[in-house]
Amino acid sequence: MITVVGTGTGAPLDDDVTAGADLVVGAQRHLRAARLPQEAERVVLGALSPALDTVERYVDKGRRVVVLASGDPGFFGIVRALAERFGPGLLDVRPGVSSVATAFARLGLPWDDAVVVSAHGREPRTAVNVCRAHPKVAVLTGPGAGPAELGAALAESCAERVLVVASALGDPARERVERMTPQEAAARDWGTAVSVVLSVDPSRVPGPARTVAGPRPVPVEWALAEEAFEHRDSMITKFEVRALALARLAPRLGDLVWDVGAGSGSVAVECARLGAAVTAVEQAADGVERILANAAAHRVDVHVVHGTAPAALDGLADPDAVFVGGGGRELPAIVTACAARARRTVVIAMAALDRVPAAREALVAAGFSCDGVLLQSSRLAPLPGDVTRLAATNPVFLLWGTRPAAHSEGVAQ
Repeated sequence: MITVVGTGTGAPLDDDVTAGADLVVGAQRHLRAARLPQEAERVVLGALSPALDTVERYVDKGRRVVVLASGDPGFFGIVRALAERFGPGLLDVRPGVSSVATAFARLGLPWDDAVVVSAHGREPRTAVNVCRAHPKVAVLTGPGAGPAELGAALAESCAERVLVVASALGDPARERVERMTPQEAAARDWGTAVSVVLSVDPSRVPGPARTVAGPRPVPVEWALAEEAFEHRDSMITKFEVRALALARLAPRLGDLVWDVGAGSGSVAVECARLGAAVTAVEQAADGVERILANAAAHRVDVHVVHGTAPAALDGLADPDAVFVGGGGRELPAIVTACAARARRTVVIAMAALDRVPAAREALVAAGFSCDGVLLQSSRLAPLPGDVTRLAATNPVFLLWGTRPAAHSEGVAQ
């Protein structure tokens, strides 16, 4: 058996665990803290592959191996790699308390409604987008994806978030749990002792009691009726158009979506309800107010930029998907700017068919495959005498471009 022991944030390591071990693998701090048999070989865990090769040699000879890890080694830990290499039946896993559970315990907060995301050895953008979209997130950090990087990414769009940086959890002499703004986190040099970073929206924590742990469930209903949103003079993306646009945008946890020319923000809000982080760009001041009101009414967080595209897009984080719902004569320039930045897809809604060729040319020029459809629908409408007629809505052309999979398949989830 390979005994895998979680340590560092819970009870002290039982000396009996390592007794009789022929090989002990772990981080330098774990090896220093444990009482190890003098005859046991020690392997400091750095690059994973050489350590697993050493473990395999001992296992093949029927010798006892102990692997020391932090917290719960089955939670974003080494158990996955060991199980893939040797099979779960060969593992004797003895979990400790995870750093995530410990950090929330230090705050006195429940965490069954928290989203946990690992940025260790990964691009930080997925972790950042989850923090933008959700009120309670735990981020397992790594080099290049620590409190400073998270703080810098959240400082503009989520300045109201509270970041809780938990360092050296379980070490009585060094443990620190600090609350701060994203700006304050961005200004610090954090070194290597950070265990986990919590991102908390104070206005929505703690949330209601949960039955299913993790991110909030996907809404049972989408492509909501226009009456679900505050809007001006029926200037809103109709639900039939929104339904297909959402299907092509495919917003999901960890994504960032732009809604350009957002108007009432109905598309932005729906993407946020489906778990994505969203930035809405709107040039009208009263439109900005409506977007914020609609986001608040649906209890989602939408970052609103008051400005005119394409200039207003400068400085925004690159999106996974973009919806363009306005633009006028500037539409080709807006589509070009969006296509240059979008990682996966751009969807454009147009009432004027003479704008379709230029928009399509902009997508194709950016390397997107392109398709579209003219949406014409008629809704049931009552007439006097308890009869019903069909009332036609204005036709809308929906155009979408999809970037080749090779460009976007590296997005971490």
